[in-house]
Amino acid sequence: MPTHLDVLVGDYRRAISSNIHATLADEKYLAVEGPNNFYSLYRLHNYHSLIYAAMHAGKKQIALETADRMERTIPAKVLRSKSPNLADWLEGFVAVRLHVMVRFGMWCEIIAMPLPEDHELYCVTTATIHYAKGVAYAATNRVAKAEQERKLYVAAIERVPITRRTHPNRSVDILNVGVAMLDGEIEYRQGEPEKAFQTLRRAIELDDGLNYAEPWGWMQPVRHAFAALSLEQGNVEPAAEAYKADLGLNSTLGRAHHHPNNVWALQGYYECLVRLGRDDEARLLEPQVKVALAVADVPVKSSCFCRLNTSECPDVSVQTSYCK
Repeated sequence: MPTHLDVLVGDYRRAISSNIHATLADEKYLAVEGPNNFYSLYRLHNYHSLIYAAMHAGKKQIALETADRMERTIPAKVLRSKSPNLADWLEGFVAVRLHVMVRFGMWCEIIAMPLPEDHELYCVTTATIHYAKGVAYAATNRVAKAEQERKLYVAAIERVPITRRTHPNRSVDILNVGVAMLDGEIEYRQGEPEKAFQTLRRAIELDDGLNYAEPWGWMQPVRHAFAALSLEQGNVEPAAEAYKADLGLNSTLGRAHHHPNNVWALQGYYECLVRLGRDDEARLLEPQVKVALAVADVPVKSSCFCRLNTSECPDVSVQTSYCK
């Protein structure tokens, strides 16, 4: 499908448009053939790809609306099908909403979210909710509650069958990225930033180590959190390197790990260049940042809403230039 190429070159507008058309066609097929067939995996892949592109473009409304549409096509009665065993292949898609909510910093909504009644059927979703609540509590400085959710998250992962997948990765491998990610967030709020950055680097390694997939198994690049918190601590150089790698502006990562033109890293890298006094480079990047910010439907001040202090973020949507 062309969307894979669109994502690899950072053309999120085209990826969004193509997948809107694909999902509408799939809904017509669903109305005729029903959901109890293996094509449902491909059908959900189109929703998933649409959400992923919208997340990288900073388009919250499309991402959430698509999650709604996707979930309506995989109710519990579909997931309980045993021939084929659809839960092993499809239940992980229900958890995608949590990645969207973390991406857009929806802390209050995450904290208020109830757990599924059937924890066994929705085992990946249950685990992901605990992860998201942990991040939300950490980001709102409720560290004790974040630590409680961390324990519940690890326990929930242990209940996920090894057969459960978000193709081509095992669900437990994806969820293990979140353990290190959440540990780093908690350590940061405990006032141990260096320990937190060490832990987040381990989360980056786990994220990078997932099997190749589009959308990537862990939907918000861990580098975005690492770099955002690095900037909050005044560690501009490591943040710049993380953004540069994420955008594919150097050769430190393989092609599959690049997220060119994503609004989060563009804004972050631009901030780094300004703060480092690299004005010529910042001036060259500025038009690209402005376009990305104009496309996003939320204000983007940082590559992760876990960063609380954005007072030093240049707002290129207001001023013509921050470059001298």
